[in-house]
Amino acid sequence: MDSMMERALDAAPPPDALTEQILDAAREQFMTFGLRRSTVDDVAKRAKVSRVTVYRRIGNKEALVSACLLREYRRFVVEVDEAVATLPTMEDRIVEGFVVVLRHIREHPLIGGLMRLEPETMLPFLTLESGPAFLAMRGYLTDRLRRAQRAEGKEEGDPTPVAELMVRITVSFLLNPVSCFELEDDDHVRDFARRYLVPLLGR
Repeated sequence: MDSMMERALDAAPPPDALTEQILDAAREQFMTFGLRRSTVDDVAKRAKVSRVTVYRRIGNKEALVSACLLREYRRFVVEVDEAVATLPTMEDRIVEGFVVVLRHIREHPLIGGLMRLEPETMLPFLTLESGPAFLAMRGYLTDRLRRAQRAEGKEEGDPTPVAELMVRITVSFLLNPVSCFELEDDDHVRDFARRYLVPLLGR
């Protein structure tokens, strides 16, 4: 598996019951009040633990947001894998995966809601400089592209640059949906992916 993926997803220890309790509280807090109006104290009260416990288990507010996003992302990866598992080619999986990603995140009560209400607040958590979320998304796609290359006998170099371009394109549409491209329904999204994302595989 891609080393970035391991660091972003697998290197962390499995969350225990108390950590899950804090993350559940953080998720509810962020969905209800957004990121700007939420504090570590708010999360601690909702989780019925002390502020010190939150800091010791997870960290500051930025760490809380990153941990929440990564947990949602882990769950989301399973759904994407299931949606594309039976498709015959890497191209088909890229197209359908892009459809599932846009649909899921737009409808997601936490991530989609925050992107609509606080896009400028969410941006740091989805860029390369922020680390975990961006690297996890890029690592996941790099890993899947590499597996597809091997399965199809196409060892054509490191797929990381292509994966990064695809993630950046996806994030840009999610943060700013105003565009000359029609992406209002799944068929439009599939057409866009076939026209503009699939050709990146040949680069």
